[in-house]
Amino acid sequence: QAQLVESGGGLVQPGGSLTLACAASGSIASINVMGWFRQAPGNKRVMVARISSGGSTTYAAPVKDRFTISRDNAKNTVTLEMTNLKPEDTAVYYCNAAAGWDVTPDDSWGQGTQVTVSS
Repeated sequence: QAQLVESGGGLVQPGGSLTLACAASGSIASINVMGWFRQAPGNKRVMVARISSGGSTTYAAPVKDRFTISRDNAKNTVTLEMTNLKPEDTAVYYCNAAAGWDVTPDDSWGQGTQVTVSS
């Protein structure tokens, strides 16, 4: 499995913006899809946005048109630009690296970074 290190979380007011970054290292040869999931207190972890090595993307409906995922294959990094943030975006955000679009036990996960949207 790869090691994933996230950065960029924090506290932001509603309507504000944040950018999350994730860097992968170690066993990265099998990584095809990278992305972000989030987990709010009392809720399951859910997909936010994912991107393949070829640039195909998928977004969860609540964040489409507000969040943008991008990837630098040469640097093994993935970035999530979040705009017009809402209180319901508050969650711990986890970076994910996978061999394909299915989430499996072989996936790599970051340690999580807290995003809090509050006035």
